[in-house]
Amino acid sequence: MMSDDMLSQDEIDALLRGSAEPEEAIEDRKEINMSDYISSMEEDALGEIGNISFGSSATALSTLLNQKVEITTPKVSIINKNYLEEEFPHPYVAIQVKYTEGFSGVNLLVIKQSDASIIADLMLGGDGRNPSGDLGEIQLSAVQEAMNQMMGSAATSMSTVFSKKVDISPPSIDLMYIPQGEGEENLPDQDLLVKVSFSLKIGDLIDSNIMQLLPLSFARSLVDELMNGGAEEEVAVAASPVDAPNRAPESLDHHAQETSDRTQSHPQHLGGQGSYTEPVNVQPATFSSFEPAGLGQQETKNLNMLLDIPLQVTVELGRTNRSVRDILELSSGSIIELDKLAGEPVDILVNSQLMAKGEVVVIDENFGVRITDIVSQSDRIKKLK
Repeated sequence: MMSDDMLSQDEIDALLRGSAEPEEAIEDRKEINMSDYISSMEEDALGEIGNISFGSSATALSTLLNQKVEITTPKVSIINKNYLEEEFPHPYVAIQVKYTEGFSGVNLLVIKQSDASIIADLMLGGDGRNPSGDLGEIQLSAVQEAMNQMMGSAATSMSTVFSKKVDISPPSIDLMYIPQGEGEENLPDQDLLVKVSFSLKIGDLIDSNIMQLLPLSFARSLVDELMNGGAEEEVAVAASPVDAPNRAPESLDHHAQETSDRTQSHPQHLGGQGSYTEPVNVQPATFSSFEPAGLGQQETKNLNMLLDIPLQVTVELGRTNRSVRDILELSSGSIIELDKLAGEPVDILVNSQLMAKGEVVVIDENFGVRITDIVSQSDRIKKLK
């Protein structure tokens, strides 16, 4: 006979089923609890990666559109691929970006079709006030180029964050309307996706969102590399000073051996009230001067004369070779493809000689170049030969 205070086997099984929900059932739910998959620290790291990379993208987009662009406030969430229709109920434009170097993964940029129409109109020389409702091939190409510049700039920023070269392939673009099944083939294969949503403001034309979709596994790998890479660097820095004390006994042993040899060769004579020790020749220590030798008056005068010589500074975005036929076919609106990838540093030439590399920035309404690397002296000499 079973006591009233004891649970039956059926009740125990029911409790176990209720507290241990299968993983498949969790992944099929519409509402996803982020803490089940990523920690709050990982969530903050993903937001910071997106904030840094897309912060530089705003500058690139502002240059292209000649409008003030703000991309701020990243919000990280996990969504279920089976419920994308509720996440994206309206027509959108999806831009697929694949990493070719640095990372192995893919992400998807998603913006509203109406916002893409305004960006396309600005790219094609319009004012963005009355964009075309339909996105044709030309409009999609214009949006694709804008996103290419944005992601190229983002890849450059990620190279700085992860301390390695990060490169992407030219993005592909397609219309996405989930309720009608359009563009679903471009979505990542995984069921759970990380959505990083940014507030997008372009002048007074657009006040909307731009979203980045990442497979959950790829997002985890980014966070893992960011955190573990920093930990390894700290360990290496902390371990470096330990080597000096480990080597110290060797030098002490060597000094003790020399002292012992000198003692055996020249023994001290001690006795009575006094002692005798071999006289030691003590000389003051001398140190080499680390200060650069000063210039004479005549040399300084000659240097000042050189400082006034004007030099021509040129910033080269890229080069290409075209036939005479191609040149004659150029017209207003033609696009010339250069030999450099989007986001790659530009060359800074002084009197037609490569001296440095940098990245294009916008200062007020003017272009500028931020120097990121100075060409070494040996490389400059090789260029002269």
